Amino acid sequence: MQQLSAGQKLDNAFEKLGKEKSISFELDLDTDAQSLKALDASSDPEPGEEMSDDIAELFSGVKASVTLQSKKPIAESGEKDYVGMSLKIGNKDGDLTEYRVVGDYTYIRSDVNAVGKAMGFPAPSAKDLPPGADGLKKVLQGQWVKINTKEFEKGTADMAAVPGAKPAPEPTLDAKTQQRLLEALRGTIAREVDFKTVDGKDGAEHITATAPFRTLITKLLGEIRPLAKNLPVGMELPTDKDLKDAPNAKVAADFTLKNGELTEVSVDLAELAENAKVKKLGLVVRMVDGQTPTAPAGATEMGVDEFLGGFGAAMMDQEAFSEDAA
Repeated sequence: MQQLSAGQKLDNAFEKLGKEKSISFELDLDTDAQSLKALDASSDPEPGEEMSDDIAELFSGVKASVTLQSKKPIAESGEKDYVGMSLKIGNKDGDLTEYRVVGDYTYIRSDVNAVGKAMGFPAPSAKDLPPGADGLKKVLQGQWVKINTKEFEKGTADMAAVPGAKPAPEPTLDAKTQQRLLEALRGTIAREVDFKTVDGKDGAEHITATAPFRTLITKLLGEIRPLAKNLPVGMELPTDKDLKDAPNAKVAADFTLKNGELTEVSVDLAELAENAKVKKLGLVVRMVDGQTPTAPAGATEMGVDEFLGGFGAAMMDQEAFSEDAA
């Protein structure tokens, strides 16, 4: 009865969340620099491509804040139904980058110097920019800029297109297929996942879901494969052979519910690393009060060519300068 009760409670909580037209959540990477470097080392990176201390420190403290706003309930929404979206990424030192999609525009700001330093690609200075790149100067100063979203999408698609080739159809997933995928997920979880319920503080309830990773993924993909013909073009599912070397350690996810509503999810992934030096590796998702993405005042409008071409050219000049200096 406890298994059924816990599963039903989670199912109801996610259904309730899916009926919302706006959701906001924070995503934390619960790890440390030592674990990230150990995880990187176990992947046998090429000499000189090992994760640096700066990058490990950057990602060990990363937090992302996300808001989605739709005309329809989230569970029924397709790409065209979203009317607002925002993503902010930061760490203990402050915000690193943020973008918002509101109306016809995408708004962006970033601490270019902090990101560039951590990634090993120092940002160009204003004097490195081509003439007329006023918008890019604002980017380097950490101020808001805006780009027409449709023009930006077209520009990036044109850059990625093979000359003479027909444009690939946009990936779509119809509502019926979405529902069948959801049913496959629910059925697999009901059969393969063990649930345990514990009462928490302040009326909160904790439900722990545990399952062997490879078994869960293999069973889930087995349920999804009959739907493969209905999936977007280019979405290929891994075979059982592809998954045979995946770790089968048990993964535990802890769900916190309050008044029947999902408030937090935490997942411990350290066991999947199969590396004793990876001491801490988890993900935490916290639901927060719904917010409405708004257009920031005073954003400088940039043309797509300036954004895609000018900044890239400036970065290439910076790399060339660094090579010459070496």
